[in-house]
Amino acid sequence: MFQTITDPGQVICRRMRPSDLDFVVHNEEISYPNPWSKRIFLDCLRAGYECWVLATRDRIVAHGVLSAAVGESHVLTVCVHPGFRRQAYGRRMLKHLLAEAGKLGADTCFLEVRPSNEAARALYYSMGFVQVGERRHYYPSEAGSAFREDALILSCPLT
Repeated sequence: MFQTITDPGQVICRRMRPSDLDFVVHNEEISYPNPWSKRIFLDCLRAGYECWVLATRDRIVAHGVLSAAVGESHVLTVCVHPGFRRQAYGRRMLKHLLAEAGKLGADTCFLEVRPSNEAARALYYSMGFVQVGERRHYYPSEAGSAFREDALILSCPLT
């Protein structure tokens, strides 16, 4: 079920905090067959990655993580709570991550996406990403399946 926030100004973009992680992990668990663990997010925070959330006073609507070094950046994850999809929160988070990458001196951004994730692919292509490669058997299978899904490698110049 989709939820609408009547005042988009209620949703702010801010740095992820350790106190957000239970909400962030919950969003991952209800969004992905192989969600990131709390430990992975803690490691990202400790490593100094760009970890951001879109939040209201009482909930995390979306989150994203980006790493940047030596002129390149990599979107590691973008997740929108299923109840808030198709309201441009994914686009807002991705725009913010790309802006942060630019501030950190990156001139290119990379990411991986499942070929089966048509909504994410459409978002990325609409924001200037193009496919530059493929990683065979990149994504883990769902429990009980031997199938591993490939990843499309996308790239976007940051100008």
